[in-house]
Amino acid sequence: QTASTILSNIVHCRELKINYDTRLRERRYGEAEGKPLRDLKAMAKAAGQQCPTYTPAGGETLEEVRARAREFFEFLCQLMMEQAIQCWHGQDALATASGGSEKNASNLRFPNTDHYIAKEFSSDIIYGANDLEAHVLLVSHGAYMRTWIKYFVEDLNCILPLTLTKSELFSASPNTGVSHFVVNVEGKEQFPPDIYCIYINKHDHLQTVEPS
Repeated sequence: QTASTILSNIVHCRELKINYDTRLRERRYGEAEGKPLRDLKAMAKAAGQQCPTYTPAGGETLEEVRARAREFFEFLCQLMMEQAIQCWHGQDALATASGGSEKNASNLRFPNTDHYIAKEFSSDIIYGANDLEAHVLLVSHGAYMRTWIKYFVEDLNCILPLTLTKSELFSASPNTGVSHFVVNVEGKEQFPPDIYCIYINKHDHLQTVEPS
């Protein structure tokens, strides 16, 4: 529902197909599934553990959540690279048909976007002049996304904004919170890519929402 609402409010994205993947599902909470957060906290306290790291009986451990986050991210990077290669091959075919011999990066379009360089993040550190760029909207749940962010930071050495504190980094996201990362796979023959965090759990868009 969240993904559908977002796309319906972006003119050039309304016709895009939403792809569903079970690897993006929320963490499974076993016997605490569907119960109020206070029940989960009570279970954790009874077990002598902190709530965020506690695994209820039959639930999914944080390592299991991290493993499927890692699996999906590697799949996503591979998918983006394969589609980029298809773009380059398509451009080669056009150049050959027209008698050209060089690629013109300014005419290349990555699937589902008409953009090549993000103007608001055009630092040479992040982007080259002729990079192919894809925008990926990933919609999931709070506990899953916090684990994903920890994977980016702890395993992939994500570069963070200087103003971001550790408490902000691993805090729970508010409803409809938005995090923005730039992933650069250019020239990377093997995993991991370069990852830059622009912001985490941004929610200033809620300031204009009236309580119902």
